[in-house]
Amino acid sequence: MFVSSFHTGGVLAGAGRDERRTENSETDFYNSILCTPTPAPLAPSLSVHALVPGDISSVSALGAPASHRDEAARVVARVSELLSMFNPDVGTQKVEDSAEQRTLLEEVKEISQHLSQVTEDATAVVQGVEEALLLIQNQLRRSLVHVAVWSGPEEQDSSCECLGNERVNRRLRQATLLKTLQDSLGSLVEDEKWHSDEFSVLMQPVPVITESVNSVSDVNSIALQLWTHMLQVSSLQGSEVTASPPLHIPCPTPERPYLRTHMNSPPDREQRAHGGAPAALDPVFGTDIPCTERSPSTSTPTSVHAVRPADVRVVAAVGDSLTAANGVGAKADNLLLVITEYRGLSWSIGGDANITTVTTLPNILKEFSPNVTGFAVGQGKENKPEAFLNQAVAGAKSRDMVGQVRIVVDKMKTDPRIDFHNDWKVITMFVAGNDICDFCTDSIIFSPRNVIGHIRDALDILHKEVPRAIVNLVELFHITPLRELHQDSTLGCPSWFVKLVCPCILKPNEGSAELQKVEEFNRAYQKAMRELVDSGRYDSHENFTVVLQPFFREVFLPKTEDGRPDRSYFSPDCFHLSQKAHTLMARALWNNMLEPVGNKTDTQDFTQGIDLKCPSETSPFIKTALNSNYTFAGPPTVPPPVTNWGSDFSCVDTAPSESVPTSVHRLRPADIKVVGALGDSLTTGFGAKAKNLLQLRTEYKGVSWSIGGDKALETVTTLPNILRKFNPDLKGMSLGQGSTRSKFNMAVSGAKIAGIPAQVRRLIDAMKSDASVDFENDWKLVTLFIGGNDLCQYCNDRASLSPEKYSLHMRTSLDLLYDEVPRVLVNVLEILQIDGLRRVKGDSLGCSVLQQFICTCFLTPSDESPELAEIKRINQELQVETEKLVYSGRYDGREDFAVVTQPYFKNSIVPVNADGRADTSYFSEDCFHFSERGHSSMAAALWNNMLEPVGKKQTFNNFTDARNDLKCPTKEHPYIFTKVNSLPSETTSTPPPLSSTTPALPDPSTAPPDPPKCPDSAVPVWLSPVLGVAGLLLGCGATWLVLSCRAKNEKKTGKALEMRGTMF
Repeated sequence: MFVSSFHTGGVLAGAGRDERRTENSETDFYNSILCTPTPAPLAPSLSVHALVPGDISSVSALGAPASHRDEAARVVARVSELLSMFNPDVGTQKVEDSAEQRTLLEEVKEISQHLSQVTEDATAVVQGVEEALLLIQNQLRRSLVHVAVWSGPEEQDSSCECLGNERVNRRLRQATLLKTLQDSLGSLVEDEKWHSDEFSVLMQPVPVITESVNSVSDVNSIALQLWTHMLQVSSLQGSEVTASPPLHIPCPTPERPYLRTHMNSPPDREQRAHGGAPAALDPVFGTDIPCTERSPSTSTPTSVHAVRPADVRVVAAVGDSLTAANGVGAKADNLLLVITEYRGLSWSIGGDANITTVTTLPNILKEFSPNVTGFAVGQGKENKPEAFLNQAVAGAKSRDMVGQVRIVVDKMKTDPRIDFHNDWKVITMFVAGNDICDFCTDSIIFSPRNVIGHIRDALDILHKEVPRAIVNLVELFHITPLRELHQDSTLGCPSWFVKLVCPCILKPNEGSAELQKVEEFNRAYQKAMRELVDSGRYDSHENFTVVLQPFFREVFLPKTEDGRPDRSYFSPDCFHLSQKAHTLMARALWNNMLEPVGNKTDTQDFTQGIDLKCPSETSPFIKTALNSNYTFAGPPTVPPPVTNWGSDFSCVDTAPSESVPTSVHRLRPADIKVVGALGDSLTTGFGAKAKNLLQLRTEYKGVSWSIGGDKALETVTTLPNILRKFNPDLKGMSLGQGSTRSKFNMAVSGAKIAGIPAQVRRLIDAMKSDASVDFENDWKLVTLFIGGNDLCQYCNDRASLSPEKYSLHMRTSLDLLYDEVPRVLVNVLEILQIDGLRRVKGDSLGCSVLQQFICTCFLTPSDESPELAEIKRINQELQVETEKLVYSGRYDGREDFAVVTQPYFKNSIVPVNADGRADTSYFSEDCFHFSERGHSSMAAALWNNMLEPVGKKQTFNNFTDARNDLKCPTKEHPYIFTKVNSLPSETTSTPPPLSSTTPALPDPSTAPPDPPKCPDSAVPVWLSPVLGVAGLLLGCGATWLVLSCRAKNEKKTGKALEMRGTMF
């Protein structure tokens, strides 16, 4: 049995390090997350079906392959932590502890080795698991066994060239293999022979899927998932569980106090992972054709702009699984049917039956041109004869279009049914869905420029080699609305399955930087397709054109009458589309073809239905740019070079308060009279305007994001230059280069947190001695940004650079300001997520050599190394320590003092250029420090954070560099936000919820006191092993072979473009 509740980088990870952890507010916070201990049972449970968590004394894991054994051990440790909420003496059973256990491990290991060789025989796998269960049942009494299908990260193997050319969607194959094994094992454990008073076996309803053996968050999520499905909490059964914020640990309830077994759960205890009610399929998929004008041209047209629907003789299509029609014909809620390709039902190329029962583009065209050919019928892969000119491949990406197009062209040239030179052809290309699903794995390979480059290459082949053709380029659909299907747990959608098939879309949290990047890439793909066609590149002769069909640009998810997403439009995986959706897609494509270019429908609300349009006597042709009187925009214009990094200012209300405020919670921007800054080289402006290595050491303090005052906002964006729009008499900003005009910029290049108290002392002394400053009455704004050097050198001195010491020095610094500076608002920026800087590369000496020496602890460890995992964890802990200290209540005692964390660096995003590579224009000559452009973006993000309420601040910087990005105070809230004025009632001092830091699981040493220990006799030795089965098959079995070889093949294909991604 597994139990888990730990989460990296969250508020609980460092709870024990804060000296104030005994305060009531923190205790209440723990109590709101952790389960309340239940009273010890009066007598040991005599039945496995009446076990409560406190009965469990030992946890172990069996069956994991060697490559995942360490990870399984970590999961067991997390499970033990969760069980310790109920039984503090619970232990992790190690197989080495006794000869008997060692024998059991050896037995199960032999089974594992046998199963790993049976790569595609699920029956043999189930038989082997059955043998293992019998062994456990015979040798261990009082055991509750949870069987979990385990799928580990893919591994590369050089010995499987036999699978290298198999063109399959490896993720779809992996998901279906998982589902097959899940169902087979589920049937096995339902056998009554496994269920007695002292022994029971239960199937975990959701597979365990890991992505990285070194990912702490992966381990935590797995443990929490296993724990959730061990309980009798029916509302969570069968659903997917993650350890993402807000952290919620499910607990036993008085009504359902036991650990779940086959016998004590209700009959409907397991809503299967693909569960939910079967999709209500529409029995009618035909379409009435109301068109009266169906005649062909009097003679075969010679111009592509004079082609009628009845003139079309050939149809063809290229694309991915949506054109291959995966799962379209599934008549039951069977997830395994998604791998079946129902090509005859495909919206753009299917030819099954006729228009009265199956609506597809070819079936519509048959009503105008009965002899049309090229369509697919039946089921099967693209290489079957029935597929004909449907050469779409499940899992295909834009880079596969050239190969598909060449096959289509060869088939058209050689097939006797086609007059290649004289027949008019309609070819439909719909692709890039899998590119957007994978873009987060490599933003270079899947950059908009590269994706559209592949599409352009394929269209160029058609343009050059295929006469008399109209190509429909269907614009990529807006994909993020599909997330709604997986946010409503009542629909029973298999989110684990879709996360394997399309990880970059489903995994990001709502409001996250990652999700915003999805939107940006999605829109960039769409825009690139429009620009390609709008360039006029494919209208150079009369017998060929490409027309963009944009009906999928904006998609409104179909809803039922109760407002829930309508599953009937989707196949059983809630991702691929059903025949009901394909019917409407075919109608929408047909209508787009008859709509003039420049005035085509670009939104699709399936719920409203789609009426079929018809050609008319006045408009009988398939629409092209020329017969629509559309003028191509031509290639996109190149923007003029940027001459400065200033910003536009649009705020209207710039007046100060009517009288000088006495409360920091009533502070307007114009009330600020003095600015100051503390920090390191990022605040000194180190190398910000450097154009060579010689200038790199220069401190350009006048353009420093938080304290610089060079020129004006129109040409230099800094926080003081923004504030000067409200108060032109602002004092304290630094100017120029070097230290001569630093004013109240006390930052020191190379500084660590230990040096900040000294900087604070110098700042206080400087302000007191400056005749232009009224120290007692002027409102001051001080910005503190520190920690980069602590993190970069952490591996060299873990003791003095620990998160605990970081918090201590931060507290000392803030205490000085709190004790000695009147009327001050302090901005504390959380340390940036440095991991992304590993992806910033440049072809220069500074970038290739100096960068490594600047931050060795973060930049030199190899990917997936323990050293890198450690430094990432410390990075997150420093963020957590900062936020925890600031909102501890320590600094809430003065009305004229406030400290606020500005968290836009928490989830950093490396800016990318059009190629998807890191945009080095944001960085100085060493590819580490920020350039003036980077400082400008940091200043705008800081200002915007100041105008966002605490708890709702943006936790990332998207580096848009738009000149009009600056927010303005509003009439409703003209003040700079503090913790107090962010709350609904400004009289309370209760700390707000921490912004989206991922909570961590409690450290046993810092958690609330354990419940009283019960006498040993009150806790029977219930051993709860979890048999991690999927490791036997997946990761080292069939899926491992199929997927690793496919990955290797794909890696070769993209070798010319392959670089590390630049998004993090």
